[in-house]
Amino acid sequence: MAKFIDQPIVIEAAGNKPKIIEEYIGTVNSDTAEVSLARMKSPAGWLEPGQTPEFSEYSVVLRGMLQVKTANRIYEVRAGQAIIVEAGEWVQYSTPAEDGAEYIAVCLPAFTAALVHRDK
Repeated sequence: MAKFIDQPIVIEAAGNKPKIIEEYIGTVNSDTAEVSLARMKSPAGWLEPGQTPEFSEYSVVLRGMLQVKTANRIYEVRAGQAIIVEAGEWVQYSTPAEDGAEYIAVCLPAFTAALVHRDK
């Protein structure tokens, strides 16, 4: 059966600065555990703790630049580009550029605090 999503729910983000997470599909807004889909709006200088999630994350940058640091490399993902970070891979996301970034993130299975495993 179809499920219409009227609007996203804003979720509090981890990190050193306020970041807007608008969840359209996921455990909070649509009670969907299989996948989550959210629009992220990150300010300049935002940095979140590293994590080793149990979900794969697919990110498409719409505006600005998303920096993705893995154990082996640092990626600068710019507007019109995308990145896939596989489940079990250590990663740290940030938006160090002065214009921040806006991007879409899809997590499979859906993002949950229990599955993200942030560094302490």
